[in-house]
Amino acid sequence: MSNRKRKFLGFAVMAAALAGYAGATLADGAGDTTWQKNHPRREEVNQRLRNQNNRIHQDVKDGTMTRSQAAAVHQQDRQVRQEERDMASQNNGHITKTEQKALNQQENAISKEIPPK
Repeated sequence: MSNRKRKFLGFAVMAAALAGYAGATLADGAGDTTWQKNHPRREEVNQRLRNQNNRIHQDVKDGTMTRSQAAAVHQQDRQVRQEERDMASQNNGHITKTEQKALNQQENAISKEIPPK
């Protein structure tokens, strides 16, 4: 194996190990960041989007949702995420309770398009 390939392989292994560590840290709840603490409304909205994303992926894997259905729902989720960012950009990085409520209502409607468990 050439020296260049060895260096690349070493870098790839190190990157994978760091990614695994970061994932484990976030999974055990120790991953609360300053951003999450300072933007609880945005974090709640984004956590719901992550949960819906996981549900969609699981339903495609289980065969209860087609890839085209999943793509349509993912597109709606991307629109909600963009709207959340746009709202935050108008209020110093925060969203109001009213904005959070509107985003949650949109997410509720999208959630109904994902097959129940």
